[in-house]
Amino acid sequence: MNPTELSAIRRLRVPHLAGAKRAGEKLAMLTAYDQPTAQILDQAGIDVLLVGDSMGNAMLGYETTLPVSLDQMVTATQAVASGARRALVVADLPFGTYEASAEQCFTAAVRLMKAGAHAVKFEGGARVVPQIKLLSQSGIPVMAHLGFTPQSINALGGNRVQGRDKGSSSQLKSDASAVQEAGAFALVLEMVPAGLASSITAELSIPTIGIGAGAGCDGQVLVWTDMAGVSGWVPSFVRKFGQLREQLASAASDYAAAVRAGTYPDRDHWFE
Repeated sequence: MNPTELSAIRRLRVPHLAGAKRAGEKLAMLTAYDQPTAQILDQAGIDVLLVGDSMGNAMLGYETTLPVSLDQMVTATQAVASGARRALVVADLPFGTYEASAEQCFTAAVRLMKAGAHAVKFEGGARVVPQIKLLSQSGIPVMAHLGFTPQSINALGGNRVQGRDKGSSSQLKSDASAVQEAGAFALVLEMVPAGLASSITAELSIPTIGIGAGAGCDGQVLVWTDMAGVSGWVPSFVRKFGQLREQLASAASDYAAAVRAGTYPDRDHWFE
């Protein structure tokens, strides 16, 4: 795959991501939770749309991702899939839907695939190898997730960078190899030191997607509301590529003023 070929693909599939890594072409990934946003991001050329359980924080007002239900993820996946024409749609398995057994994981993943996902993502390394193996062997592509894993926030003691000491960095490398060997087609590395993320990326044949993990990964992902400036507080690794919060507030203020002044609706916006 030449560096110009990825953008020319009409519908991205799992093998295209592997081809992008081989060609040295970076992958752009953003979250999406609804049809209009998915359509906009898809048309903008985003390669992978993640229906993330980050919906809990970004959209539903939860303090963590833990309360997000499988039913909520199914609804969001259906919406995003209906808006995506080119992008690969990956859906998160929420907390409590895959940890107990490979069979539990398979049942939950099938619901997301039937809702329109092209692949699923869930957190964990060696401990979820049976889940990855069963899904991969059953035709369900799996994106793995290591480093800071939000569903383990209570065990990790908060939003903490992972892999800074020798023991934890060695464990991350071991887990990365384990998920690749189990059949994962890609790996998200979240809040990992840049040097460690680059080392893992060089050692793996599958693409890595970084979030707060430096520029050495094969691609990058952000929560779209953070990227576009809709969120209030954002992590230090986020660059705001827009200021939609201010723009939306300004539009709503102008609308309210026009309604109160009686200038909206006017003759151009009603029926005779």
